Amino acid sequence: MKDYKSMLKEYNLKATPQRMYMIGEIEKSGHIDIDNLYESLQTFFPYISLATVYKNINSMVDNGFLTEVKIPHQKSRYELTKESHAHLFCKECGKLEDIYIDTSMLFDAASKESGYRITDTLVTFEGICKECQAKDR
Repeated sequence: MKDYKSMLKEYNLKATPQRMYMIGEIEKSGHIDIDNLYESLQTFFPYISLATVYKNINSMVDNGFLTEVKIPHQKSRYELTKESHAHLFCKECGKLEDIYIDTSMLFDAASKESGYRITDTLVTFEGICKECQAKDR
């Protein structure tokens, strides 16, 4: 198990029992939406409110500890911040996976075309995963 207390401290975040549990659940799932995180938290913290979960998630996103993964027509999911990567989203089963590919060409092309000084890239590819394709056969 990672030292979540030290990880939070690096981002100037207080290491509360609720945050420690949240981080464990986020790390275990890879990507999780707030509803599923809230449901999981209620097992150990039955009196925690949904507002508290949102407040903590937003605080961790604002500090750069977590990254929000936006998926069209879906609830956002959250992951621990890590090296730059894109995502694959299955439109059939809802699975969300990391894919480590070089997105610098997209980054450079968008910057050149628009004149923007682009600071970040959030890329999500939508399709149908191998498992769902196999079910269709």
